[in-house]
Amino acid sequence: MTKPIASLSLDLDNKWSYLKTHGDAGWQGFPSYLDRVVPRILRVVDDLDLAMTVFVVGQDAALPKNRDALLALVDAGHELGNHSFHHDPWLHRYSREELLSEIVRAEEAIAALADMRPIGFRGPGYSRSNLLAGVLAERGYQYDASMLPSFVGPLARAYYFLTSGLSSTERSERGQLFGKLRDGFSPLRPYWWAAEESGVVEIPVTTMPVIRMPVHFSYLLYLARFSRLAAKAYWHTFLCLCRLLRLEPSLLVHPLDFLDAQDEPELAFFPAMNHPSDQKAAFVHEALAMLAQSFEVVTLKEHAARTRIRLALPAAMPAASGEVWQPSGNGRPEPIAGQFDPALSRG
Repeated sequence: MTKPIASLSLDLDNKWSYLKTHGDAGWQGFPSYLDRVVPRILRVVDDLDLAMTVFVVGQDAALPKNRDALLALVDAGHELGNHSFHHDPWLHRYSREELLSEIVRAEEAIAALADMRPIGFRGPGYSRSNLLAGVLAERGYQYDASMLPSFVGPLARAYYFLTSGLSSTERSERGQLFGKLRDGFSPLRPYWWAAEESGVVEIPVTTMPVIRMPVHFSYLLYLARFSRLAAKAYWHTFLCLCRLLRLEPSLLVHPLDFLDAQDEPELAFFPAMNHPSDQKAAFVHEALAMLAQSFEVVTLKEHAARTRIRLALPAAMPAASGEVWQPSGNGRPEPIAGQFDPALSRG
Protein backbone atom coordinates (compact mmCIF):
# COMPACT_ATOMS: atom_id res chain seq x y z
CA MET A 1 0.00 0.00 0.00
CA THR A 2 1.35 3.41 -1.01
CA LYS A 3 2.04 5.73 1.89
CA PRO A 4 0.75 9.31 1.90
CA ILE A 5 3.47 11.95 1.85
CA ALA A 6 4.72 14.23 4.62
CA SER A 7 7.28 16.98 4.01
CA LEU A 8 10.08 17.81 6.41
CA SER A 9 11.95 21.10 6.65
CA LEU A 10 14.65 22.70 8.77
CA ASP A 11 14.64 26.43 9.51
CA LEU A 12 18.40 26.93 9.82
CA ASP A 13 18.17 30.02 12.03
CA ASN A 14 21.64 30.84 13.34
CA LYS A 15 22.68 32.14 16.74
CA TRP A 16 23.03 35.74 15.55
CA SER A 17 19.50 35.77 14.09
CA TYR A 18 17.99 34.68 17.42
CA LEU A 19 20.00 37.33 19.27
CA LYS A 20 18.94 39.96 16.75
CA THR A 21 15.23 39.16 16.96
CA HIS A 22 15.44 39.05 20.76
CA GLY A 23 17.10 42.49 20.86
CA ASP A 24 20.35 41.20 22.39
CA ALA A 25 23.80 42.68 21.83
CA GLY A 26 26.54 40.95 19.86
CA TRP A 27 24.56 39.73 16.90
CA GLN A 28 26.37 42.11 14.50
CA GLY A 29 29.42 39.84 14.61
CA PHE A 30 27.25 37.02 13.23
CA PRO A 31 28.14 34.39 15.86
CA SER A 32 27.41 30.93 14.51
CA TYR A 33 26.77 27.43 15.80
CA LEU A 34 26.26 25.86 12.38
CA ASP A 35 29.53 23.93 12.50
CA ARG A 36 28.31 22.17 15.65
CA VAL A 37 24.60 21.75 15.06
CA VAL A 38 24.55 20.67 11.40
CA PRO A 39 26.45 17.41 12.08
CA ARG A 40 23.99 16.61 14.90
CA ILE A 41 21.02 17.16 12.60
CA LEU A 42 22.56 15.14 9.79
CA ARG A 43 23.23 12.21 12.11
CA VAL A 44 19.50 11.97 12.85
CA VAL A 45 18.09 12.40 9.33
CA ASP A 46 20.84 10.35 7.67
CA ASP A 47 20.27 7.48 10.08
CA LEU A 48 16.60 7.45 9.05
CA ASP A 49 17.44 8.06 5.36
CA LEU A 50 15.21 11.14 5.20
CA ALA A 51 15.36 14.04 2.76
CA MET A 52 14.37 17.53 3.88
CA THR A 53 14.26 21.15 2.79
CA VAL A 54 16.69 23.46 4.60
CA PHE A 55 15.72 27.14 4.67
CA VAL A 56 19.02 29.03 4.66
CA VAL A 57 19.52 32.67 5.63
CA GLY A 58 21.40 34.50 2.87
CA GLN A 59 23.75 36.24 5.31
CA ASP A 60 24.93 32.84 6.55
CA ALA A 61 25.45 31.56 3.01
CA ALA A 62 27.55 34.65 2.26
CA LEU A 63 29.98 34.07 5.16
CA PRO A 64 32.94 31.75 4.41
CA LYS A 65 32.96 30.39 7.98
CA ASN A 66 29.61 28.68 7.33
CA ARG A 67 30.59 27.17 3.98
CA ASP A 68 31.55 23.67 5.14
CA ALA A 69 28.44 23.21 7.29
CA LEU A 70 26.08 24.33 4.53
CA LEU A 71 27.80 22.28 1.86
CA ALA A 72 27.48 19.21 4.10
CA LEU A 73 23.71 19.62 3.81
CA VAL A 74 23.94 19.89 0.03
CA ASP A 75 26.27 16.89 -0.21
CA ALA A 76 23.75 14.88 1.83
CA GLY A 77 21.12 15.57 -0.85
CA HIS A 78 18.90 18.08 0.94
CA GLU A 79 17.08 20.91 -0.82
CA LEU A 80 18.03 24.50 0.06
CA GLY A 81 15.25 27.08 0.39
CA ASN A 82 15.32 30.85 0.77
CA HIS A 83 14.87 32.19 4.33
CA SER A 84 15.56 35.85 3.35
CA PHE A 85 18.94 37.59 3.57
CA HIS A 86 18.79 39.45 6.90
CA HIS A 87 16.28 37.22 8.72
CA ASP A 88 14.01 40.11 9.67
CA PRO A 89 10.67 38.76 10.97
CA TRP A 90 8.91 41.93 9.90
CA LEU A 91 8.88 41.44 6.13
CA HIS A 92 5.20 42.48 6.16
CA ARG A 93 6.44 46.06 6.77
CA TYR A 94 8.77 46.04 3.76
CA SER A 95 8.24 47.80 0.46
CA ARG A 96 8.34 45.87 -2.78
CA GLU A 97 11.89 47.05 -3.43
CA GLU A 98 13.04 45.96 0.02
CA LEU A 99 11.43 42.56 -0.39
CA LEU A 100 13.02 42.10 -3.80
CA SER A 101 16.43 42.90 -2.30
CA GLU A 102 15.91 40.37 0.51
CA ILE A 103 14.93 37.61 -1.90
CA VAL A 104 17.52 38.27 -4.60
CA ARG A 105 20.48 38.73 -2.25
CA ALA A 106 19.69 35.45 -0.52
CA GLU A 107 19.26 33.71 -3.89
CA GLU A 108 22.63 34.96 -5.06
CA ALA A 109 24.42 33.94 -1.85
CA ILE A 110 22.91 30.44 -1.93
CA ALA A 111 23.64 30.00 -5.65
CA ALA A 112 27.25 31.15 -5.20
CA LEU A 113 27.71 28.65 -2.37
CA ALA A 114 25.93 25.59 -3.69
CA ASP A 115 25.13 26.22 -7.38
CA MET A 116 21.47 25.73 -6.44
CA ARG A 117 18.79 28.35 -7.03
CA PRO A 118 16.00 28.16 -4.43
CA ILE A 119 12.43 27.67 -5.63
CA GLY A 120 10.84 27.80 -2.18
CA PHE A 121 10.62 30.45 0.53
CA ARG A 122 9.78 30.69 4.22
CA GLY A 123 9.51 34.05 5.94
CA PRO A 124 11.37 34.49 9.25
CA GLY A 125 8.90 34.30 12.12
CA TYR A 126 6.23 33.25 9.56
CA SER A 127 6.25 36.81 8.20
CA ARG A 128 4.36 37.20 4.93
CA SER A 129 2.44 39.73 2.83
CA ASN A 130 0.68 39.94 -0.52
CA LEU A 131 3.56 42.08 -1.78
CA LEU A 132 5.86 39.18 -0.96
CA ALA A 133 3.65 36.84 -3.01
CA GLY A 134 4.13 39.11 -6.01
CA VAL A 135 7.90 39.18 -5.60
CA LEU A 136 8.08 35.39 -5.27
CA ALA A 137 5.96 35.02 -8.41
CA GLU A 138 8.20 37.42 -10.29
CA ARG A 139 11.27 35.42 -9.27
CA GLY A 140 9.70 32.15 -10.40
CA TYR A 141 9.20 30.54 -7.00
CA GLN A 142 7.05 27.41 -6.94
CA TYR A 143 6.03 27.41 -3.30
CA ASP A 144 5.94 29.37 -0.06
CA ALA A 145 5.84 27.81 3.42
CA SER A 146 5.34 30.82 5.68
CA MET A 147 1.88 30.13 7.11
CA LEU A 148 1.46 28.64 10.60
CA PRO A 149 -2.31 27.97 11.00
CA SER A 150 -2.42 28.33 14.79
CA PHE A 151 -4.06 30.54 17.39
CA VAL A 152 -1.03 30.59 19.70
CA GLY A 153 1.12 33.07 17.76
CA PRO A 154 0.20 36.06 19.95
CA LEU A 155 0.93 34.02 23.11
CA ALA A 156 4.33 32.96 21.78
CA ARG A 157 5.06 36.57 20.87
CA ALA A 158 4.06 37.78 24.35
CA TYR A 159 6.40 35.23 25.96
CA TYR A 160 9.20 36.32 23.63
CA PHE A 161 8.69 39.98 24.53
CA LEU A 162 8.54 39.13 28.24
CA THR A 163 11.99 37.51 28.13
CA SER A 164 13.58 40.27 26.03
CA GLY A 165 14.80 43.81 26.54
CA LEU A 166 13.20 45.16 23.37
CA SER A 167 12.31 48.83 23.08
CA SER A 168 8.81 49.93 22.14
CA THR A 169 10.01 50.58 18.58
CA GLU A 170 11.55 47.13 18.33
CA ARG A 171 8.38 45.54 19.70
CA SER A 172 6.38 47.40 17.07
CA GLU A 173 8.67 46.02 14.35
CA ARG A 174 8.07 42.53 15.69
CA GLY A 175 4.34 43.07 16.14
CA GLN A 176 3.40 40.13 13.93
CA LEU A 177 6.14 37.74 15.06
CA PHE A 178 4.84 34.14 15.00
CA GLY A 179 1.62 35.22 13.27
CA LYS A 180 -1.82 36.57 14.13
CA LEU A 181 -4.76 35.11 16.00
CA ARG A 182 -6.76 34.81 12.78
CA ASP A 183 -4.06 32.58 11.29
CA GLY A 184 -5.68 29.77 13.26
CA PHE A 185 -8.56 29.82 10.79
CA SER A 186 -6.27 29.37 7.77
CA PRO A 187 -6.26 26.10 5.79
CA LEU A 188 -4.11 23.17 6.81
CA ARG A 189 -3.95 21.88 3.25
CA PRO A 190 -1.91 23.45 0.41
CA TYR A 191 -3.57 26.24 -1.58
CA TRP A 192 -2.76 28.86 -4.19
CA TRP A 193 -1.29 31.98 -2.64
CA ALA A 194 -2.97 34.17 -5.23
CA ALA A 195 -2.14 37.76 -4.39
CA GLU A 196 -1.80 37.94 -8.15
CA GLU A 197 -1.85 35.35 -10.93
CA SER A 198 1.30 33.71 -9.65
CA GLY A 199 0.96 29.97 -9.38
CA VAL A 200 2.80 30.07 -6.03
CA VAL A 201 1.57 27.19 -3.85
CA GLU A 202 1.32 27.83 -0.11
CA ILE A 203 2.24 24.76 1.94
CA PRO A 204 1.31 25.58 5.54
CA VAL A 205 3.27 24.28 8.51
CA THR A 206 0.80 21.70 9.78
CA THR A 207 -0.77 22.16 13.20
CA MET A 208 -3.06 19.85 15.18
CA PRO A 209 -6.37 19.49 13.31
CA VAL A 210 -9.38 21.09 15.01
CA ILE A 211 -7.53 22.70 17.94
CA ARG A 212 -4.72 24.15 15.76
CA MET A 213 -2.01 23.81 18.40
CA PRO A 214 1.60 23.62 17.14
CA VAL A 215 3.09 20.24 16.33
CA HIS A 216 6.61 21.21 15.30
CA PHE A 217 9.38 19.52 17.21
CA SER A 218 10.27 22.49 19.42
CA TYR A 219 6.76 22.30 20.85
CA LEU A 220 6.99 18.53 21.32
CA LEU A 221 10.27 18.95 23.19
CA TYR A 222 8.66 21.58 25.39
CA LEU A 223 5.91 19.10 26.28
CA ALA A 224 8.50 16.39 26.90
CA ARG A 225 10.03 18.53 29.65
CA PHE A 226 6.93 17.82 31.72
CA SER A 227 6.03 14.37 30.42
CA ARG A 228 7.76 12.42 27.68
CA LEU A 229 4.77 10.08 27.61
CA ALA A 230 2.35 12.98 27.06
CA ALA A 231 4.53 14.39 24.26
CA LYS A 232 4.61 11.00 22.51
CA ALA A 233 0.84 10.62 22.92
CA TYR A 234 0.30 14.10 21.44
CA TRP A 235 2.51 13.19 18.47
CA HIS A 236 0.80 9.83 17.97
CA THR A 237 -2.63 11.53 18.05
CA PHE A 238 -1.48 14.00 15.43
CA LEU A 239 -0.22 11.26 13.11
CA CYS A 240 -3.46 9.31 13.49
CA LEU A 241 -5.59 12.38 12.74
CA CYS A 242 -3.55 13.14 9.63
CA ARG A 243 -4.10 9.61 8.34
CA LEU A 244 -7.80 9.70 9.25
CA LEU A 245 -8.36 13.07 7.55
CA ARG A 246 -6.04 12.25 4.62
CA LEU A 247 -3.96 15.26 5.52
CA GLU A 248 -0.41 15.33 4.19
CA PRO A 249 1.51 17.13 6.94
CA SER A 250 4.41 19.53 6.55
CA LEU A 251 6.63 19.57 9.64
CA LEU A 252 9.75 21.40 10.69
CA VAL A 253 12.71 21.22 13.01
CA HIS A 254 14.96 23.99 14.31
CA PRO A 255 18.64 24.03 15.34
CA LEU A 256 17.63 24.53 18.98
CA ASP A 257 15.98 21.09 18.86
CA PHE A 258 19.55 19.76 18.90
CA LEU A 259 21.20 22.26 21.29
CA ASP A 260 20.92 23.03 25.01
CA ALA A 261 21.82 25.81 27.42
CA GLN A 262 25.26 24.31 27.97
CA ASP A 263 25.91 24.64 24.24
CA GLU A 264 24.50 28.17 24.01
CA PRO A 265 24.02 29.92 27.40
CA GLU A 266 22.90 33.14 25.69
CA LEU A 267 19.88 31.30 24.25
CA ALA A 268 18.81 29.70 27.53
CA PHE A 269 15.58 31.77 27.49
CA PHE A 270 14.15 29.50 24.78
CA PRO A 271 11.80 26.74 25.98
CA ALA A 272 13.36 23.28 26.48
CA MET A 273 16.92 24.61 26.44
CA ASN A 274 17.40 23.09 29.92
CA HIS A 275 16.84 19.66 28.35
CA PRO A 276 20.15 17.90 27.45
CA SER A 277 20.90 18.06 23.73
CA ASP A 278 21.53 14.33 23.37
CA GLN A 279 18.12 13.56 24.86
CA LYS A 280 16.49 16.13 22.56
CA ALA A 281 18.14 14.57 19.51
CA ALA A 282 17.03 11.09 20.64
CA PHE A 283 13.43 12.29 21.00
CA VAL A 284 13.45 13.90 17.54
CA HIS A 285 14.91 10.71 16.09
CA GLU A 286 12.15 8.63 17.67
CA ALA A 287 9.41 11.00 16.50
CA LEU A 288 10.75 11.12 12.93
CA ALA A 289 10.96 7.33 12.87
CA MET A 290 7.26 7.20 13.78
CA LEU A 291 6.55 9.71 11.00
CA ALA A 292 8.44 7.60 8.46
CA GLN A 293 6.46 4.50 9.43
CA SER A 294 3.18 6.11 8.39
CA PHE A 295 4.27 8.57 5.68
CA GLU A 296 6.70 8.88 2.81
CA VAL A 297 8.88 11.77 3.99
CA VAL A 298 9.79 14.17 1.17
CA THR A 299 11.18 17.66 0.62
CA LEU A 300 8.88 20.65 0.25
CA LYS A 301 9.91 20.82 -3.41
CA GLU A 302 8.52 17.32 -3.89
CA HIS A 303 5.43 18.13 -1.81
CA ALA A 304 4.71 21.16 -4.01
CA ALA A 305 5.33 19.22 -7.22
CA ARG A 306 2.94 16.40 -6.27
CA THR A 307 0.34 18.95 -5.17
CA ARG A 308 0.45 20.58 -8.58
CA ILE A 309 0.18 17.28 -10.42
CA ARG A 310 -2.85 16.19 -8.45
CA LEU A 311 -4.30 19.72 -8.32
CA ALA A 312 -5.36 18.80 -4.80
CA LEU A 313 -6.02 22.44 -4.00
CA PRO A 314 -8.99 24.34 -2.56
CA ALA A 315 -11.69 25.37 -5.02
CA ALA A 316 -10.99 29.03 -4.40
CA MET A 317 -8.76 31.37 -2.45
CA PRO A 318 -9.02 35.15 -2.02
CA ALA A 319 -6.66 37.50 -3.81
CA ALA A 320 -5.38 40.79 -2.42
CA SER A 321 -7.64 42.66 -4.83
CA GLY A 322 -10.74 40.96 -3.44
CA GLU A 323 -11.08 38.73 -6.52
CA VAL A 324 -11.42 35.00 -6.07
CA TRP A 325 -9.11 32.48 -7.77
CA GLN A 326 -9.29 28.81 -8.57
CA PRO A 327 -6.81 26.30 -10.05
CA SER A 328 -7.09 25.94 -13.80
CA GLY A 329 -6.29 22.96 -15.97
CA ASN A 330 -2.76 24.19 -16.60
CA GLY A 331 -1.96 24.42 -12.89
CA ARG A 332 -2.23 28.21 -12.61
CA PRO A 333 -4.92 30.15 -10.75
CA GLU A 334 -7.66 31.88 -12.72
CA PRO A 335 -10.21 34.44 -11.43
CA ILE A 336 -13.81 33.38 -10.96
CA ALA A 337 -16.93 35.23 -9.95
CA GLY A 338 -18.47 34.95 -6.52
CA GLN A 339 -17.40 35.14 -2.92
CA PHE A 340 -14.74 33.16 -1.11
CA ASP A 341 -16.09 30.44 1.16
CA PRO A 342 -13.56 29.56 3.88
CA ALA A 343 -15.21 26.17 4.31
CA LEU A 344 -13.84 25.18 0.90
CA SER A 345 -10.27 25.19 2.18
CA ARG A 346 -10.46 24.05 5.78
CA GLY A 347 -8.17 21.24 6.79
